[in-house]
Amino acid sequence: MLNVFIVGLGGFIGSALRYLIGGWAQSLSKSLDFPYGTLTVDLIGCFVIGFLGELAEACGIFTSETRLLVFIGLLGGFTTFSSFGNDTLDLARSGQMFNALTNVAVNVIFGLLLVWLAPPCCAA
Repeated sequence: MLNVFIVGLGGFIGSALRYLIGGWAQSLSKSLDFPYGTLTVDLIGCFVIGFLGELAEACGIFTSETRLLVFIGLLGGFTTFSSFGNDTLDLARSGQMFNALTNVAVNVIFGLLLVWLAPPCCAA
């Protein structure tokens, strides 16, 4: 149960940061035509998970609880795109290129397809 609390705490912080940083970036862009806030958050999340992932592997400085808090909770709440990028790179680094490319294709193609197929909540 403690692990669930740790992940939830990180998720709360990550989601709040996503709201603040994404909103700030979107308003800074003054664009109504492109989701700069989402792009900014996703790119920051990818950089942070890449940096911290390397640090964790090279130095072994993160406990399992810290990994739960930061990688799953905080960065998961901030952006799941960072986890997608990290998982894909882990597959590629371990020589599983087919699985890495499959992960990209399935996430992008089926993700977009499912968003498109989702039924409307209300009939207009």
